[in-house]
Amino acid sequence: MQILAQVAFILALAIGIGIFIRNIRRMIRNIKVGREIDRTDNPSKRWGKMAKIALGQYKMVRRPVSGIVHVIVYVGFIIINIEVLEIIIDGIFGTHRIFSFAGTPYRFLIGAFEILALLVLVGVIIFWIRRNVLNIYRFKARELTKWPKNDANYILYFEMVLMSLFLIMNAADYQLQLNLAPHYAMANGEIAGAFPVSGFLLPLLDGFSDSTLVLIERTAWWLHILGILFFLNYLYYSKHLHILLAFPNVYYSKIKPKAEFDNIDAVTKEVQLMMDPDADPFAAPAEPEGEEAGEPEKFGASDVFDLNRVQLLNAYTCTECGRCTDQCPANNTGKLLSPRKIMMDTRDRLEAVGENINKNGKFVDDGKQLLDDHIQREEIWACTTCQMCIEACPVGIDPLSIIVEMRRYLMMEQSAGPADLNNALGNIENNGAPWPYNQMDRLNWATEN
Repeated sequence: MQILAQVAFILALAIGIGIFIRNIRRMIRNIKVGREIDRTDNPSKRWGKMAKIALGQYKMVRRPVSGIVHVIVYVGFIIINIEVLEIIIDGIFGTHRIFSFAGTPYRFLIGAFEILALLVLVGVIIFWIRRNVLNIYRFKARELTKWPKNDANYILYFEMVLMSLFLIMNAADYQLQLNLAPHYAMANGEIAGAFPVSGFLLPLLDGFSDSTLVLIERTAWWLHILGILFFLNYLYYSKHLHILLAFPNVYYSKIKPKAEFDNIDAVTKEVQLMMDPDADPFAAPAEPEGEEAGEPEKFGASDVFDLNRVQLLNAYTCTECGRCTDQCPANNTGKLLSPRKIMMDTRDRLEAVGENINKNGKFVDDGKQLLDDHIQREEIWACTTCQMCIEACPVGIDPLSIIVEMRRYLMMEQSAGPADLNNALGNIENNGAPWPYNQMDRLNWATEN
């Protein structure tokens, strides 16, 4: 019977990890449909930024209540899952608390895990109340309906169940050790682990036979590990993917000043040529060579293929917390723009492209694109480029860069800017100023009565 349990565990572990690896490979493939970009400069600054923001949760604690609770849940959930290593070894070899030989350090760790589990459980309940009872505005936006809203709650329920199962499993295990039950009791009669929280659950197990306690412990044990494997694979479809991606996302984020925009190489070269006093204005342009001899460069972005890989990584990393939208002046004044929705729409389009590739082996034109089919023009023209969305994001996401690329596409590929902007740009080109007056007539107002 024990051998069957071990075989079942190994099979479940292999399936769970296999599906996880498949999903990660698909995500990497989807990100690679974007343009390559070099973000390997200044590694020391990047490592420092990652340590400060992704690991140190620097931006989260700016809002003390939600920030501190998030740190507790994050740290607790990660540290508690260290015990998964012991569970895996026990499951494969049929042992019981394989690391208990460490004695006092092991007892300390198990006790710390239990306290953290209780804190995580309390923190998750606080998050559920904030999201479903307090009616906080950023959790009620139009993009947080149906799946995004349900997904956020599913994650909270998952964490509640996992922490409860962890404590129930320990409580039954503790009682079995006290009962000196075979396989659970240590040879020297000592208790393997410390149970400062689950110990309070022992009265609920009073009077149960050892066989019943084993059934409770094994059921909680199996549900706990299977729940972790399920949650691991649920991450890909969930906003909680940031647990894995926050670190690379912060590492590859911009380290330049936020207000510094990237220039288009082709335009930069053209301006440099215009400013070169030694350049021949009548010379024929140089013929492109190699890969550059193909299709002319597209200005800006209309679909995910035109965005760079860091921008697509941003889309997968977004946790939909809404801090960017909460700080957006355009959104706060009733405009259609929501930086969070920009990232959610980008991920939705990228996932649609991925499903297209899964189905056909390669991408087959589906007649859709990110611009217009997901993100409306009114949204991107509402942006004031104030950079607050970037500053507010706790994991270094940059919605503004996607907005700017779409604006570039509309202006430079389609000449489809808003009428007022087109007029102003035309006046700048013709009159050297945004107003429709000839330069020679600018001072006429001074002589008018």
